[in-house]
Amino acid sequence: MVNTLTIDCGGGGLKAAVVDDSDALVGGPLRIPTPYPFPPERFIRSLLRIAAQLPEADRATVGLPGMIRHGVVVATPHYVTKAGPHTEIDPKLYAAWTGYDARAALNLAFGRPVLVLNDAEVHGASLVVGTGLEVVLTLGTGLGNAIFDDGVLAPHLELSHAPIRRKRTYDTYIGEIQRREVGNARWSRRVRRVVDGLRPVIRWNRLYIGGGNSALIDAPTLERLGTDVTIVPNTAGVLGGSRAWKLMGA
Repeated sequence: MVNTLTIDCGGGGLKAAVVDDSDALVGGPLRIPTPYPFPPERFIRSLLRIAAQLPEADRATVGLPGMIRHGVVVATPHYVTKAGPHTEIDPKLYAAWTGYDARAALNLAFGRPVLVLNDAEVHGASLVVGTGLEVVLTLGTGLGNAIFDDGVLAPHLELSHAPIRRKRTYDTYIGEIQRREVGNARWSRRVRRVVDGLRPVIRWNRLYIGGGNSALIDAPTLERLGTDVTIVPNTAGVLGGSRAWKLMGA
């Protein structure tokens, strides 16, 4: 039996658990706030600290926000800021995170194999059934996304930065700050507009909506989202660690 430590790194918190080969929880989940400023060195220390509170694992899966390619950070939206999401970007942090080989650094720090993916991709690993085009959207600090074709992870598209309405991006249209500003009912209608707008573009067979704010979509909106949409619990972010390795052929 192989145990996998899964850490879901968000803008507001770091959530972790240990799962076995059957995706059953062995320890956790637990959560600590994401500390800011958050340079790569503090990122490593924070992940080691949260891992020390959980049972031993043979390997680890880490989900990071932003564009991650082969374990390397191409761009990340929150950790380059001075005080957290939607605050001023720190040029030194921006330089430190851009091109940062998170997988190599974590392999060294943990002394065991580590898989590093976008956080929505780890969410998706726990959800997809492997048939048709399956899409994952995560609602939290911003918008996360992942696409799977017959269970194979597609190259990542950072939809969160795409323009949607009145010079807004998806992040600034249905992110957490906007939800607090406009209230759940209006925010829920925005979520529906996003789903309706993306449906003819992607033409998924199944859309999964997760993340910490998925539970806040109001009942009238849930009824109108469509039969091709499934709302999933936020625990998917820490339950997909073992399956992520299988989906990546590891």
